[in-house]
Amino acid sequence: VQLQASGGGLVQAGGFLRLSCAASGSTFSNYVMGWFRQAPGKEREFVAAISWGGDTTYYADSVKGRFTISRDNAKNTVYLQLNSLKPEDTAIYYCAASIRWGSRREAAYEYWGHGTQVTVSS
Repeated sequence: VQLQASGGGLVQAGGFLRLSCAASGSTFSNYVMGWFRQAPGKEREFVAAISWGGDTTYYADSVKGRFTISRDNAKNTVYLQLNSLKPEDTAIYYCAASIRWGSRREAAYEYWGHGTQVTVSS
């Protein structure tokens, strides 16, 4: 499956963005979808994941209550709504696909998009 993330940009603290990740090349509903991010000088970290049908989600503690992951299997797209953004949310955000549920590890995700930059100014 090929993944293309979009929707990043520059926003002030307290603002919001909606990231999208469009999938192609395979049956989208066969995959658990996740979002990860990598801040400058830091390792890539898990942000959120959503199950095949979209009925189950989980989040990193740092974004819980502020970010929402969702998916539209008819449109082969997964979304990440980013609300109440903080400067520490500044990172490149990546979407990823996995055939397995339940892992926050990068290694569990077989397919990755190129990422979209989110910059939050204070």
